[in-house]
Amino acid sequence: MEAKTLLIEALDVRWRKFRAERKTCRKEFSEEAVHDLRVATRHLLALFDLLRSILHHKRVQKIRRMLKDQLDDLDELRDTQVLLVDVSEFVQELPALQAFQTALKKKEKKLLRQTRKAIETRDVDGLKKRIENVRGMLVALAEESLQDAMLAAADERFSHALHTYAAMDTENIPSIHRLRVAFKKFRYTFEIVHPILENFPESNFKRMHDYQSMLGEIQDLDVALQSVSDVLDASNPAVQPVSDHYASRLRTAVFNFVEDKGEVFTFWRNAPNQPFPWESLL
Repeated sequence: MEAKTLLIEALDVRWRKFRAERKTCRKEFSEEAVHDLRVATRHLLALFDLLRSILHHKRVQKIRRMLKDQLDDLDELRDTQVLLVDVSEFVQELPALQAFQTALKKKEKKLLRQTRKAIETRDVDGLKKRIENVRGMLVALAEESLQDAMLAAADERFSHALHTYAAMDTENIPSIHRLRVAFKKFRYTFEIVHPILENFPESNFKRMHDYQSMLGEIQDLDVALQSVSDVLDASNPAVQPVSDHYASRLRTAVFNFVEDKGEVFTFWRNAPNQPFPWESLL
């Protein structure tokens, strides 16, 4: 597939999906609808992160900011709902989680009202016009060197991921989060550009997903640990056992990640002039 065709099709598909999920979420507001809108927003945002490296136009950056603002509207609700699902799996074996669950449900109720209002009031008319203009810019692009530009963007994101990997201290949770964010940006870029690669092993999709999931579990457990003191009064007797519960699971998640953390080097080339890891296996 030609690079320009790939980008235009990616824009059309992701923009159409975003609009459909937003319409559904406004009409039938639910946990599933919010989740689907969040995923669609993130995929569209990932495309504009890539386009920012190719088009170098302020319109692209404006669209990216608008999508990021909408994603921010959904993040706290997402974290709370993920926590509620997690609590429901352990509440029977740790009754102290009941107090945490009650407080989270109260928080969720408030966030649902805020999120619904945010979704209903966000302006997408201006977003539609800007995206149509960007599509026109893509159509006008010359195919020549576009593929190189896409691969260069992926190289840049992977290089940043390796930089955060080198700076990571597994005793320092925020440094692991920085790797998670950097790797996620690379992975989203990779998902867009991979059709232009030759002999790419399809099994890498699952491996990259699993690597991201390990980092995501650490993030979720750290958020859970921090949320205990945010939603429960310090005098509540549930604070200590619930904190201990999440601290223990967080340590285990970090330990499991450390065992496989070096796998990141197998997902992309270390430099533009080097072969891809899978090419050496052919």
